Amino acid sequence: QVQLVESGGGLVQAGVSLRLSCAASGRTFSSYAMGWFRQAPGKEREFVAAISRWSGPNSYYADSVKGRFTISRDNAKNTVYLQMNSLKPEDTAVYYCAAVDPTYLRRSDDYYSSRMYDSWGQGTQVTVSS
Repeated sequence: QVQLVESGGGLVQAGVSLRLSCAASGRTFSSYAMGWFRQAPGKEREFVAAISRWSGPNSYYADSVKGRFTISRDNAKNTVYLQMNSLKPEDTAVYYCAAVDPTYLRRSDDYYSSRMYDSWGQGTQVTVSS
């Protein structure tokens, strides 16, 4: 497993941007697929975005954030990012970073499932006011 620490959350107005960061410990960060999930009060944790071991076309997004959010990774810095643009009040949630050994991911749908990820950060709060 890998240790994950999120940062970058905050209270913002609708329409602005935020960038979340997730710093990972360990020398094997580049071997993990990474994901972002979020959980709003009273709701289940939901998928936001994921990225395979290599940046490029192998990234995945929830329909609700497609075109507004971008996931990226810097393997040299052991960090994965979530750039969030045009934020909406419905984006308000605790955002979690997660990691998974991609050998367990048999198909692209697996990236969307929180059950596949075995390392989680503590979360960072994002609140978007209208």
